[in-house]
Amino acid sequence: MSDLTQNLSKAEAALARFKRDGVLNHIGGAEAAAVTGARFETISPVDGSVLAPVVKGDAQDIDAAVRAASEAFEAWRDMPGKDRRAILHKVADGIVARAEEIALVESMDTGQAIRFMSKAAIRGAENFRFFADKAPEARDGQTLHAPGQINMTSRRPIGPVGVITPWNTPFMLSTWKIAPALAAGCTVVQKPAEFSPMSAKLLVEIAEEAGLPPGVLNVVNGMGEDAGRALTEHPGIKAIAFVGESRTGSMIMRQGSETLKRVHFELGGKNPVIVFDDADLERAVDAAVFMIYSLNGERCTSSSRLLVQDTIYDDFCARVAERASRIKVGHPLDPETVVGPLIHPVHEKKVLGYFDKARAEGATVAAGGVKVGEEGCYVAPTLFTHANNNMAVAREEIFGPVLTAIPFANEAEAMSIANDTDYGLTAYLWTNDLTRALRMTERLEAGMMWVNSENVRHLPTPFGGVKASGIGRDGGDWSFDFYMETVNVSFATGAHRIPKLGG
Repeated sequence: MSDLTQNLSKAEAALARFKRDGVLNHIGGAEAAAVTGARFETISPVDGSVLAPVVKGDAQDIDAAVRAASEAFEAWRDMPGKDRRAILHKVADGIVARAEEIALVESMDTGQAIRFMSKAAIRGAENFRFFADKAPEARDGQTLHAPGQINMTSRRPIGPVGVITPWNTPFMLSTWKIAPALAAGCTVVQKPAEFSPMSAKLLVEIAEEAGLPPGVLNVVNGMGEDAGRALTEHPGIKAIAFVGESRTGSMIMRQGSETLKRVHFELGGKNPVIVFDDADLERAVDAAVFMIYSLNGERCTSSSRLLVQDTIYDDFCARVAERASRIKVGHPLDPETVVGPLIHPVHEKKVLGYFDKARAEGATVAAGGVKVGEEGCYVAPTLFTHANNNMAVAREEIFGPVLTAIPFANEAEAMSIANDTDYGLTAYLWTNDLTRALRMTERLEAGMMWVNSENVRHLPTPFGGVKASGIGRDGGDWSFDFYMETVNVSFATGAHRIPKLGG
């Protein structure tokens, strides 16, 4: 029996319950249909078949979930940090125990290759462990001395929060938001992406089996314009954490403004990977190929603009094109597959539309540029060369396995091209000149930069972007800055003079 056949059999078993019962909401510790009884379908990008019916929640369901989160908040907030730590570690254990099931379900729901999804589930467990260990210290602050007074700061969980998660690697990215919120003492209402709703149900099951009290984590499925908007506008939700498109982030900010909600946005990117001719070119090729063609290119940190010094441009692009042409496109449950089908026919149509735009604007198709096969949402790994930064494929976030290569002559031109974008999430720099690396990273407009490296995450470091790529930072204590309020208490240490009025 082949590995693909085995995985298909396991996936069918994992999906059987969803097919039978549907993907339900989870409110106050119990599964629930939508109040209206409405449903929609989640489909497999492999062949367009229906994976499961999904309940279609609206404002009524969101209100029920917010009430459940509000009722659970006080007890969860007041639980000792060490007890929250123990529960969250059990959640991590549960994720590890069901990692294969999570990966199989998510591969079929998103089209992402199993080789990446299996690691994504384990990263979700690591997120829970990291923030679990920080739970006992989440409320800690500082002691600040001044003449005649001592100030004591501390942090308090902000209250019930809304988490709106994306359709790319949804399980791992949801843990990146939910784990710190729970560690801080907040309760959560999650609205999963409608294109990939299935793994959110698995997470809340695992969490409650691990001892998470009912109502601490709630899930409401539905569309952004209904359930999503109701969540962002609900007065009982104190903050919204959102991962997704920049345009949607702007809409959420407007929707939450009436209730003065705190927002945290991880949004789009058009990230440059900048390669100078003194770099280790073989490693730079490896990194450039990995960061755009892994995860189907459907990742906010993908290096979708390849800026290469003109002295090595043709040779470097030829190497990337050769690699792209040999990448296996196939069924996501095949362990040999690197690029699976894109998430949904709507998204596939968007990505394919850029191929005609690029050709019309004068770019050269060095690899790919076509749909693969007749069935499913498969797109060939694509490289456009002889491009410039004014082309649509260089300016707009495509969110697929599509790389646009642009030459530059010198450091100043590289900097100008790299920063000439609405986005500012990540930048990748390849050079063996240390002083150049210091100069470039000082002026690159990006929230995160890697020098001579692809995206290697270290959980205590801040994660987030500038410009249209987001607001706020995740990671380490930066996450608690969002999910908690900092308060200050001032104690007088002596009888200071108080002005007398009316005396």
